Amino acid sequence: MESKRVPTFARRPGRSGAGARSEVRARAAAERERVRLMISITARAGQYRKGLVHAAGRLSTEEAVILADLERHGLQVPQLHDVLCGGHVLVDDPGLYEEWRFDRVSHPRISSHHRDIDKTRYPDIGMRGNVVREKLHGRTQQGTWVQLEKTPAAFGQRKLPSFDDVRHLMDYVVYRITRSNVGPWGLSRMTERRPMYLSPMLAVPTRLTPPVARSLTRALHRIEESDDVTAVSADLASHVPPPERADPANELGRALSGRGGRGLFGSSEVWVTQAPSPSAAAVLSESHRPPPADTWRVGEPT
Repeated sequence: MESKRVPTFARRPGRSGAGARSEVRARAAAERERVRLMISITARAGQYRKGLVHAAGRLSTEEAVILADLERHGLQVPQLHDVLCGGHVLVDDPGLYEEWRFDRVSHPRISSHHRDIDKTRYPDIGMRGNVVREKLHGRTQQGTWVQLEKTPAAFGQRKLPSFDDVRHLMDYVVYRITRSNVGPWGLSRMTERRPMYLSPMLAVPTRLTPPVARSLTRALHRIEESDDVTAVSADLASHVPPPERADPANELGRALSGRGGRGLFGSSEVWVTQAPSPSAAAVLSESHRPPPADTWRVGEPT
């Protein structure tokens, strides 16, 4: 059954009518501008095919929603390079499968990805766009996968292959030779066998045996007592004691909320560009040529 996608910025209760529609359009424009900024930043450091920044200027709302959802699940600017170059991405969020099925632009696709999934129940979904070219996503056992492709394919929909199908086969030959996915803006080594994981569910709760728990608690108490005298001066430590906790082991293993302390830019090569002041621009634009040879004469003051 087709599911109508309601963008995240439109799922807020409150106003209705023309005012609500205007607010939703404003949020959609802000979301597109934010994703365009992310693309322009990563385009400065990475190697891409020509036309990425121009295509980002025509970014659709649906494309912005997908990339923004990836960012909300932990995608950093350096990882955006692999996404735009066709990297295979796994997200431990099955809800994205339905949320990325847009009623106007999504269409069923046939692919060989994740064959362990029942494709009659969870068919792969494609979508075309200026930046994503051909977005393909589907379900996994634990969540959703997504991959951008350089050339859309329509296998199974027509009796005779189209020119795009031939180009898609050529991209497959490049994949077999380079072992890299062929994305809309380059090649990526993040394949289905070596995917990019976002929001992986790795935490497995377990209980410690009583002897191990007591030993761990004593060790943590010793560490805290050592910190009291080594972190600051002894006088200050005596006046500002740390909080007393009966069992400091209770704080171990707690996950951070949101991005878990990971910044949006990570280790990317981000720098700030600023327009020069008018006076500086005038000086820099001047043409500096050496004076003619007869300008300086022997004996004249300089």
